[in-house]
Amino acid sequence: MSETGHQKRNTSSSRDLYIRAIQESFIKLDPRLMVKNTVMFVVEIGSALTTIFWLMAVLKLSDESAIFIGLISIWLWFTVIFANFAEALAEGRGKAQAQALRQMRQDTAAKRLPTQYKLGQTTPPENEIIDEISSSKLHKDDLFFVAAGDLIPVDGEIVQGIASVNESAITGESAPVIREAGGDRSAVTGGTTILSDWLIVRVTANPGEGFLDKMISLIEGAKRQKTPNEIALNILLISLTVIFICVCATLYAFSLYSVRAAGTGTVVSATILIALLVCLAPTTIGGLLSAIGIAGMDRLIRRNVITTSGRAIEAAGDVDVLLLDKTGTITLGNREAVELIAVDGTDLSDLAEIAQLASLADETPEGRSIVVLVKNQYGLRGRTVGAHDDSPEMKFIPFSSQTRMSGVDINGNEIRKGSAEAVYAYMKEKGRPVSDELISKVDAISRAGGTPLVVTKNGKALGVIYLKDIVKGGIKERFAQLRHMGIKTIMITGDNRLTAATIAAEAGVDDFLAEATPESKLHLIREYQNGGRLVAMTGDGTNDAPALAQADVAVAMNTGTQPAREAANMVDLDSNPTKLIEIVEIGKQLLMTRGSLTTFSIANDIAKYFAIIPAAFVGTYPALAALNIMDLHQAILSAVIFNALIIVALIPLALRGVTYKPLSADEALRNNILIYGLGGVIAPFIGIKIIDLILILAGMG
Repeated sequence: MSETGHQKRNTSSSRDLYIRAIQESFIKLDPRLMVKNTVMFVVEIGSALTTIFWLMAVLKLSDESAIFIGLISIWLWFTVIFANFAEALAEGRGKAQAQALRQMRQDTAAKRLPTQYKLGQTTPPENEIIDEISSSKLHKDDLFFVAAGDLIPVDGEIVQGIASVNESAITGESAPVIREAGGDRSAVTGGTTILSDWLIVRVTANPGEGFLDKMISLIEGAKRQKTPNEIALNILLISLTVIFICVCATLYAFSLYSVRAAGTGTVVSATILIALLVCLAPTTIGGLLSAIGIAGMDRLIRRNVITTSGRAIEAAGDVDVLLLDKTGTITLGNREAVELIAVDGTDLSDLAEIAQLASLADETPEGRSIVVLVKNQYGLRGRTVGAHDDSPEMKFIPFSSQTRMSGVDINGNEIRKGSAEAVYAYMKEKGRPVSDELISKVDAISRAGGTPLVVTKNGKALGVIYLKDIVKGGIKERFAQLRHMGIKTIMITGDNRLTAATIAAEAGVDDFLAEATPESKLHLIREYQNGGRLVAMTGDGTNDAPALAQADVAVAMNTGTQPAREAANMVDLDSNPTKLIEIVEIGKQLLMTRGSLTTFSIANDIAKYFAIIPAAFVGTYPALAALNIMDLHQAILSAVIFNALIIVALIPLALRGVTYKPLSADEALRNNILIYGLGGVIAPFIGIKIIDLILILAGMG
């Protein structure tokens, strides 16, 4: 599509969004909906009352000016409508995204396998046993088969196979990804397409409970709950509103008493008291509070993060401890073999061949990189293996996280390769000594930030493979910013302490947890939480699920296992572990936006005292005319108009959020008071005076 076409489509989409928001603004005037926002509900009641007063004035049932009351009533209604518009606009963005997802969700054909199907076969299932049904008839724990070109019908967990999958419909990322059984990348999402090979998948959700369904529900805000801070702020706003209702009622009584006692003057009218209540109550933040919360979720969604709880976003803003996986977050990703180091007189070419043999059954990225290294540097290819034996008998030992070793038994020889600790224990079992040279080489690699893998033959160490991690560019600066914000960063790794310490120093994290296990992660999180800290963590594996369930902010990778995704309160569709840093920044931006607009709203109200109170009570107390320091002629109407327009002016800021900068709490508070506090005091004086001058020019002075 041409650029002009894109512009027309975006313009049309924006226009539709605003039209729907305007329509929703009037629909939300339903008192049953308005009562959820106490402050604006009071304004709506005031608007309705002034409308009645206007009708009475028009019908000559009262002595008040129909024009004055009518204008007050109109601007009070505008105040309510503009507040509804802000909320509707924030919701509209989410509904547009939900509609796009709803269009993507479709009823497709699914190739269901019988419940007695035997897994482990090396060939795809035969067509005769495949039952083609509608995807809506698949239920939890059913097995289905997908091959190249098929649309994955529902969410599931791969139980057999490895394939390339196009997830652009979910993540927006065009590059295909590899999904396979038995690892931390075994989850597939309904609506994505398989590009190569075939998979057998177990259904993980019943109809209507899939990931897309949850996303649609969350995006539309159907399950959005107010966060603790938002509830506390609502209580404050309700309290202030009740106080001002009592004050305005009391002021009427004082005015009535004073006029009767003095025998002169005029009693303040109900219209003016309603205008006073609306202007002095925290209507600005009351009208924008809901929009700020919805917009915070929208900002996360636009970054491809789905949150199952509004509380999680807010908690992200208060987080002061970040637990980050080393691999893929702090470092570029998989470690690569960069060097072979022989020990105890071993020939380097012999070490290369043994290292290759030990890695043939190691399907981890590190294992594959060893095969690539010996091929590139030593010219060893698969056909050279066993060249001195016409029929070698091989029994491959795959790598496992339990043994932390891999290898092969060939012609009576046991060849192994693995972590230093695991191989040391293996050598002990075989009665072989661990030489000082071997320990020295292993320690040197660890101190340099690498990961040493020891290679043995029949329990005798031949050398060490140097695996290297590459720290991501710019990550150290990000951690420095987090430290400046008062957030402690902790790197989690399965590496030994020496390796972990080196990488931690290079990356600039505050602390690290080496040789991490599910139990140690859980213990660390609880330890910080018991100390009153809020903890955030990322994870993708089943072994991360306990820690994710315990963390205050838990971000699971979309490519991760089902237990990890269910334990977390956020899911990153891009499966980018560094997204956690962005989530914290969005959370802080949400809190800063709410705090800034609350400060501005309360400061605003203070300034409006000087504009409206002298004008409202000058008929009762003529001496108050001296406080009309701005020389206002239509002070009450000007203040009401300003009160409505300031909500309109702040809608973009509420939806976009204040500009986020990594600052300490003291700096953030100081800037907030100087910019939004001082600005909130000054703005009404200028704004109300300008509106008053416009009214004078319009002949209403």
